[in-house]
Amino acid sequence: MAGMPQVDFALDTYECIVLYPGPSGRALPEETVQRLQAEHIQHMRALQRRGVILIAGSVDGPARQPDPPIGFGLARTGSVDDVRAVMEADPAVQAGLYRVDVLTFLCPAGSLEFPLAKTQS
Repeated sequence: MAGMPQVDFALDTYECIVLYPGPSGRALPEETVQRLQAEHIQHMRALQRRGVILIAGSVDGPARQPDPPIGFGLARTGSVDDVRAVMEADPAVQAGLYRVDVLTFLCPAGSLEFPLAKTQS
């Protein structure tokens, strides 16, 4: 990371999960893609129930080519490496349908709330 920005207010730190099409996605049979997508959703919901992932969802619309992001999520564990490890355990990532990157996301303290994360505990 380039370092903490020098600001005169408190910051909250999250792990930002970005999902991209994977290297095998186009070559996989449609039934395999559907199965992997279902397994991916199960994996993400399990991570949300465990409190690892705060929010996750799909990205739709035009974006940079050839590799636009297709999903986004936020976690708050304090470790990019830990979040990367649980995301790389996703069956769809392991099969190459998706690939994942995890970055640090900083925002003004208290500016985000996740009411569904509180109810899924």
